[in-house]
Amino acid sequence: MFDFIKIGEVPKTSWSSEETFNLKPRLKTLMALVIGLMLFGLGEALLVTSQIGVSPWTALGQGFANVSELGLGLTTFFISVFVLFLWIPLKQKPGIGTVLNAIIISLVLHFAIPLLPIFEENFLRLIQAILGVFITGIGGGIYLIANLGPGARDGLMTGLQRVTKFPIAWVRSSIELAVLAIGWWLGGVIGLGTIIFALGIGPCLAISLKIFGSNNLHKGL
Repeated sequence: MFDFIKIGEVPKTSWSSEETFNLKPRLKTLMALVIGLMLFGLGEALLVTSQIGVSPWTALGQGFANVSELGLGLTTFFISVFVLFLWIPLKQKPGIGTVLNAIIISLVLHFAIPLLPIFEENFLRLIQAILGVFITGIGGGIYLIANLGPGARDGLMTGLQRVTKFPIAWVRSSIELAVLAIGWWLGGVIGLGTIIFALGIGPCLAISLKIFGSNNLHKGL
């Protein structure tokens, strides 16, 4: 029942790209990438509008903004650049997905946040945050399976998983908790939604990889 927790690598399907650095992907591969990234952005937007805590990486950006007196956008950019440098010893390869990750997710956040409801009731905010984390995990699994290059943070996850051989859910949750701890130490804003994201994104991502990477599903695609 819970065998998705043991998933140790991103599966390959009929719609996965054979090579990460692929400048001419098949249409269904590109569509999977775009759909996955749009869902990822929508999930992040739901977490933001729940107003009960941002994701650990945003909290980390807030923490560095506090100690450096730089804006959140600039600190987030510098963190992404630093994470990309961590790819080098992990021998991670960028791709179209690495670039589209930043573009599509940013656009979805920009346009979705004003359209999403903001609830007054704490229970509805909690449901919204949980739904946001789940959708983020589902989208992350879809675009990772497309194999056109992960975003900076997901590339760190897949690289560490390959080196350590630990299950993806464990690796992702460990990264999020470490980032959360540093962000909190630096003064980032932490809430219940932040903790839900840190603990839930790994299992939700693993569920997505299990569902969309299953042989029964992709045989007909």
